[in-house]
Amino acid sequence: MVFEHEIPEGSKLYFAATAKTKRTIETKASTLLSDAGFEEILTPLFSYHQHMSVCDQRELIRVNDSENHPISLRADSTIDVVRIVNKRLGGNTEHKKWFYIQPVYRYPADEQYQIGVEIIDEPNLSVALTQATRILNVLEMTPLLQISNINIPRLLSDMLDLNLDDFRHVNIEKFLSLKIDWLTRLVYMQHADEIDAVAAIVPDAIKPELLKIKELCEGLEYPNVVIAPLYYAKMLYYDELFFRVIEGNEVYAMGGRYKSDETVSVGFAIYTDALIDALHQ
Repeated sequence: MVFEHEIPEGSKLYFAATAKTKRTIETKASTLLSDAGFEEILTPLFSYHQHMSVCDQRELIRVNDSENHPISLRADSTIDVVRIVNKRLGGNTEHKKWFYIQPVYRYPADEQYQIGVEIIDEPNLSVALTQATRILNVLEMTPLLQISNINIPRLLSDMLDLNLDDFRHVNIEKFLSLKIDWLTRLVYMQHADEIDAVAAIVPDAIKPELLKIKELCEGLEYPNVVIAPLYYAKMLYYDELFFRVIEGNEVYAMGGRYKSDETVSVGFAIYTDALIDALHQ
């Protein structure tokens, strides 16, 4: 029996103080981004392309359009924003810096409010990371910033015949069981000043990818940074440098470099629900 006052598990309800906090977060972020030259975009709730964004397609909530083509509730905004700007708005705008404030949905009834930023035709992740840390600063938060490079797990997967799931689930025991000195060093590496020593002993294919992490860290003005060379994101489109903002088991933000068709871009999403919980604890 479903009572009249019940809401589906995974859905969100904000009222009074939490609703005010949500609006404050969104207002501060949108003001900061607008002042930095970003334009706002709101994409359709339904999409034809969500299978290109979500690793586990069982998470998609699917229906059909008027011609019986499969469509999904928006489970991720990144690829849709880039495709719409490049292919639908391309003749009407040359603007490359966009932000959006809108929820995404996962099966069966999970809602997640997000503030997202995409910088199209921009390969340098530091441009996006700067905006992410500025938003955290105006919210007076300094959670842990973790820097990774998706290319490293991909290369190691082929090189050592490891499954990418081992990296998704951070299977440290399996990595250590291989008894490879440089791999063990990668497992325990946490700070950018360790990179040069480890880069000297890793295989040639891994070295430039480590140095990309070092270069990104060198330009950062953020007090709480670690690196995680073996972390692998559970998103299909990230292909190189990547970051997460975390505290305990909570993820506050996530972003990276990605390619849509032949367009290389950078972007991130801030998870508003997690920020609301943190600010009310």
